[in-house]
Amino acid sequence: MSDRNLGIIEEFRSNEGKVGGYFEGRPLLLLHATGRKSGQERINPLAYLRDGERYAIFATMGGADVHPQWVRNLEANPDVEIEVGTERFKGRATVLWEGPERDRIYAEQAKRWTQFGDYEKKTTRTIPVVVIERVD
Repeated sequence: MSDRNLGIIEEFRSNEGKVGGYFEGRPLLLLHATGRKSGQERINPLAYLRDGERYAIFATMGGADVHPQWVRNLEANPDVEIEVGTERFKGRATVLWEGPERDRIYAEQAKRWTQFGDYEKKTTRTIPVVVIERVD
């Protein structure tokens, strides 16, 4: 895990889910997933959008032409935990690689945070949207 992510995670947990810098004032969650090769827990701070009762996250990787490893991990093992604010709970992730549902959710995120529209223009790939449903 990068030092940058470690700092964001520490700040998130110290401030009831709020952070400064790039994510200041934006909805942020911590995604706990299992590495598909290592079997180890991985934690990623990610912007999210509420879609009804679900949480949508976006595999932008800053508009790079490759998918982030965490989306491949979710494809291999969709059982996750997320931290939102001070709450932590189990969820099940579904990767939306394409289609109208993916397009609708991504367009809403780009409307709320214009940088997501820039990521989409910058890359040659379709950016996957991952929806996470709470599992009780």
